[in-house]
Amino acid sequence: MTQTSYLVAHSYVALDHLSDLISELADAESDTRGFVITGDESHLESFSATEALVAKSLKELRELTADNAAQQKRIAALEPLAAAKLAHARKNVELRRQNGLDAAIKMVQSGEGKRLMDRVRELTGQMEAQERSLLKLRADEVEAAAGSARSIIVLGTLFCLVFVSGAGALLTRSLSTQIAAAVQHVQRSSTELQSAANQQAAGAKESSTSMTEITTTISELLATSRQIAESAQRVANVADQTANAAGAGEGTVRGASESIAGIRQQVDLIVNHMLELGRKSQQIGAVLDIVSELAEQTNILAINATIEATGAGEAGKRFGVVADEIRKLADRVAGSTKEIRILIDDVRGAVNTTVMATETGSKAVDAGARQFSEVTAAFRQIASLVATTTEAAREIELSTKQQTTAVEQVNLAISNTAQATRETEASSGQTYQTASQLAGLSRELLRLVQPQAVV
Repeated sequence: MTQTSYLVAHSYVALDHLSDLISELADAESDTRGFVITGDESHLESFSATEALVAKSLKELRELTADNAAQQKRIAALEPLAAAKLAHARKNVELRRQNGLDAAIKMVQSGEGKRLMDRVRELTGQMEAQERSLLKLRADEVEAAAGSARSIIVLGTLFCLVFVSGAGALLTRSLSTQIAAAVQHVQRSSTELQSAANQQAAGAKESSTSMTEITTTISELLATSRQIAESAQRVANVADQTANAAGAGEGTVRGASESIAGIRQQVDLIVNHMLELGRKSQQIGAVLDIVSELAEQTNILAINATIEATGAGEAGKRFGVVADEIRKLADRVAGSTKEIRILIDDVRGAVNTTVMATETGSKAVDAGARQFSEVTAAFRQIASLVATTTEAAREIELSTKQQTTAVEQVNLAISNTAQATRETEASSGQTYQTASQLAGLSRELLRLVQPQAVV
């Protein structure tokens, strides 16, 4: 239809050019006749332009009818006629200019110009008839093509409707079955997810309780360490006073005897504190074992939750992020537990060192008490022992300060662990809420896909 429409337009253009050619030759004849009758040169102003237009129209007609052999033959006969018609007109003009009106009228009356024009009209009429015949033939072709197109469109539309209806029913049945199976799988996954979230919440709650107990124990240990530091500082002060009093005579010796008794009490107190600190360290180690086990269980739950979220596809992506955060928190708890265990081992080592130093000081004090009767001879020895005691007290003070710092670090780590446990508990609640929403969405989707399957 498109090609035929193009050919119809092509024929109309050819008809327009034929009409233009006749009009241009008639204009040339009219201009010549006006000049012959009046002798006015103004009638010839458009003559040259008319000749150019005639040549252009003939050229375009030849191009437009290049696919039609009969039309090409007519154009081949038309071109010399048009040229002869224009040459006759130019000759008539020259004759009017040179010989006057009578000679020009005689040439007009000879009928040569009319004969040429009639032949031109005959040929253009034949070409026009040919083009109009082609137009009628192409119009019939367009009508036939339009009828075929309408039939094809109607039949094709009916076939497409039947095909689309069948395919739609088949796809709907298949998709409904697949979606229902997927929704049931999502429901099972959401149920398992809720169960895992409950277990995780319970574990997080136990971890939070254990962290609270550990924090309390660490706080007591920190207070004990500060007391030990203060006691060690007092021991150092007493030792300094004893060293100064050693060279001041019997009165100073009696004061030194009392100071030594005080030192022995302080040493016993230090020993008691050190033993208590050792027991607290053991308790902390036991609590850390519980925390480490909880961290491992939390990590296992997080891995299982990540696996379930991966199996849930797009719907479990959000839960997968939460499970990954829980696993990271569990890893942080495990790392912090290891650091705490190292610090506790350091504390135990410091306690053992302190106990050994304290026992050494206690033995030195006992030896000084037994030999106190030999006051005069033993002053130097007492001063030396006091100096040793002072050094040990300073070491005790330094160790207790280090121990206090370590306990503060342990306390900070425990606080971070408690915070992580609280975040884990909050994440567990969010996980449970997400699982509940997922279960509700799956039920709603199942009701949309299979209304009869939902009660």
